[in-house]
Amino acid sequence: MARKVAGFERVLGARELFAVAYGEIGSSIYFALAIVVGAALGLAPIVLLATGALFLLVALSYAEGATALPETGGAETFTRRAFNDLVGFVTGWALILDYVIVIALAAISVPHYLGVALGAETLRESPWDIVTAAFVIAAIAIARLLRSARVHLGLVAIAALDLLIQGTLIVLGLFTVFSTEILREGLSLSPGQSWNDVLFAIPLAMLAYTGLETLANYAQEVEDPRRDLPRGMFAGIGLVIVMTVSIAAIAVSAYPATTGKSGLSENWLEAPMAGVVAALDRELGGSVADALRVLVGLSGALILVAAATTSMSGCSRLSHSMALHGMIPRSLGRFGRRSLVSGEAIIAIAALAITAVVLAGIHGDSVQLLASVYSFGVLAAFTLAQLAVVRLRFTEPELPRPFRAGPDIRLAGVRVPVVAFVGIPLTASAFVLAMVTHPGARYLGPAWVIAGLVGFWLTRWSHHRSVLDDVDPLESLPVGAGFRRILVPMKIGEIGEEMVATAVALAAEHRATIDAITVVRVPRRFTLEGPLPPDVQAQAEAAVEEARLLGEENDVEVNAEIVRARTIGWAVVEEARRRGSDLVVLGSSPRWRRQSRFFSPTVDYVLERAPCEVLVVAFPDGVLEE
Repeated sequence: MARKVAGFERVLGARELFAVAYGEIGSSIYFALAIVVGAALGLAPIVLLATGALFLLVALSYAEGATALPETGGAETFTRRAFNDLVGFVTGWALILDYVIVIALAAISVPHYLGVALGAETLRESPWDIVTAAFVIAAIAIARLLRSARVHLGLVAIAALDLLIQGTLIVLGLFTVFSTEILREGLSLSPGQSWNDVLFAIPLAMLAYTGLETLANYAQEVEDPRRDLPRGMFAGIGLVIVMTVSIAAIAVSAYPATTGKSGLSENWLEAPMAGVVAALDRELGGSVADALRVLVGLSGALILVAAATTSMSGCSRLSHSMALHGMIPRSLGRFGRRSLVSGEAIIAIAALAITAVVLAGIHGDSVQLLASVYSFGVLAAFTLAQLAVVRLRFTEPELPRPFRAGPDIRLAGVRVPVVAFVGIPLTASAFVLAMVTHPGARYLGPAWVIAGLVGFWLTRWSHHRSVLDDVDPLESLPVGAGFRRILVPMKIGEIGEEMVATAVALAAEHRATIDAITVVRVPRRFTLEGPLPPDVQAQAEAAVEEARLLGEENDVEVNAEIVRARTIGWAVVEEARRRGSDLVVLGSSPRWRRQSRFFSPTVDYVLERAPCEVLVVAFPDGVLEE
């Protein structure tokens, strides 16, 4: 039986997509509510409603792009296809920044909710909240490294819990603290508030609707993306907008603005939902209030951990797409046996998120700083994604579009979506607003892009490609420019000689180094360190010398060595691990295909356990028979 190839599986239906949408987007309110209320004050429900409508407009373009190009990568895929790899990289790199910030913000809020639930105020104080947040991110990364997390397992329950908690708070809030009079007063500027504060709040409000990119990144794993992706996406987004605006109205009623400030942002910045519960405590009192505080604290921490986990999965899928197209190092896009996505990518994402947590903690105003930087990335990506959907209507009019972001108008004989022409200037204006009003977006955002462009250029330069080249991922199959160390086990006979020649040719093309090993199998009745029979020693030394000479002739560095082991397959795997090989080159005799198996036991063993990619050349019948 052939070994199952690692890769993304189409296992998600509309229900699971709804769970991802509500769980990922709806969880944002657990850390974003107080940030928006602190800037917009009584106008927070209006600001959140307006940004929610804009978010829905952008989602229409995302749905068209994701169903037309159902691949992992999201907006990076749309922009790369519509423009070029450089624009695709800028989009993807900005989204990686957003993923890192969402993970960091979710992790920072976890100890604050736990502190409320457990009555442990120490968890809510510096530096223990930062230490706990870093620990949470590290724990999520370790869990993802140990096993592949299937998004459809558990997210439905998490989304149901989130919906239950938010619905309960809305119902209780309507009967206790909700006030139409306070809401009407909030429609005008509060004392000490200016329109600059409201404009400052608009980019921050985008933080309340994170997760759209994660949905698009799961397009390759949806059973029927043409049908299920729009259904799950819009059902989740629509409900999230309703719940978010409703909770904001409850929060504004519970914490009326005074002298340009809100008690919610002053006292509950990192755990705003717990702040809403605290306002309800004054009305409910007793054991009901205590039970609600514990429930919201524990469930909030759980929901935020789930959101950080999903964001890490979405970011690793984005890195897979970018690595596949030569934008970032190839190791960040490889599939893993345990984690499915690249283990290196998971470690890199976790390290960036922990760094963001620590730097934000040092800065002091951690939450607002991260939120302002987030607005830079999300607004840039949303604008470029909508532009890409419009451009694809011109450049690829015949591309099947199961979902169209209608209604359409005709422009130069091409039908283009009206929603994009509305959404593009709005997101672009919000981006400019973020750059003008937020120092974090103005300085840290461009610095991140510049650093990424340098890395992009170095990656392409090392592969002898231009940043404007359109890199086809098929060019790297079975061998791509990312291989720098090739291991080839030398087998006595014509197949062995051909494999050495193949490895040398690959190394010469990609400037790689070859580790050529001759594995001598030593029976258990003999020690591994003992002398070899003269004929075996002579054959092994001849093979080693031949490999060295072949490397010299082709200007390839060949490190040839004789390795003694009990079994050949085990020796190949251990040598590949010890040497940090990127590729193992093996040959397969046709005689095995005439038996009950396709490959020899040695080849099967290496395929199953090798720590790197394996190239197997299966010779046809009658060629190089042994």
